[in-house]
Amino acid sequence: MQIRRALEAVRRREPTLEQPLAEVRFVLDGSRLLAQSDRVRFDPRTGQTVLDLDAGGLEQAAAATLATGLVRPLAPPAEQAETWFERASEWDGDPARWEDAVDAYRRVVGIDPTYAAAWNNLGLLLHRMGKHDEAQAAYAAALQHDAGCAEAAYNLGSLSEDRGDGAGAMEWYRRALQMSPDYADAHFNLAGALARADRGAEAVVHWQRYLDLDSGSPWARIARAHLEVVDKTDGAGE
Repeated sequence: MQIRRALEAVRRREPTLEQPLAEVRFVLDGSRLLAQSDRVRFDPRTGQTVLDLDAGGLEQAAAATLATGLVRPLAPPAEQAETWFERASEWDGDPARWEDAVDAYRRVVGIDPTYAAAWNNLGLLLHRMGKHDEAQAAYAAALQHDAGCAEAAYNLGSLSEDRGDGAGAMEWYRRALQMSPDYADAHFNLAGALARADRGAEAVVHWQRYLDLDSGSPWARIARAHLEVVDKTDGAGE
């Protein structure tokens, strides 16, 4: 009950805090529950500063907080990264919140630069927003930190197509399939790129594989239509 009232008081004192439990540390001082923000300790009910702490004092307070088991310390960096990733994932499906999602993904990789999924998702958003150079850099960072990130390779293929580089797109789609042979979308896009390059015979293999993997998708009709065209062409030549 005391912690809940303290949280409500912190929100009133610091309305910009989105996650008080993650951004403010509560410490027990005798019978009082105090809030600690940066280098300042204050009473959340009154807003009155109680004590300025040096770095050593902060460490002691954090240790005391952990020992009591009554309050939660500042979340460690890994948890903060996951929190921001989850928040970004909620926002990235809404174009009106893409900028917020981009900022959130940037926070994730700022906390954990090796977070490949965040780099990939950041790249995808930047790609959608037409920021191709930044998107390419983000996809490349995803692959740098996870050489098996097939999604990043696939997205680089899509980005290459958007830039008019068909050969580069095919190379990236093939790399994605080397990492994940059953990546249906990579088969579909590679088939399309091959067909546009008048390499229909090679495209057939990937149209068919796409249907094997995802015959119920809305895009399956396109794959079947391409295969029917090939069949008709072959029949006319006999």
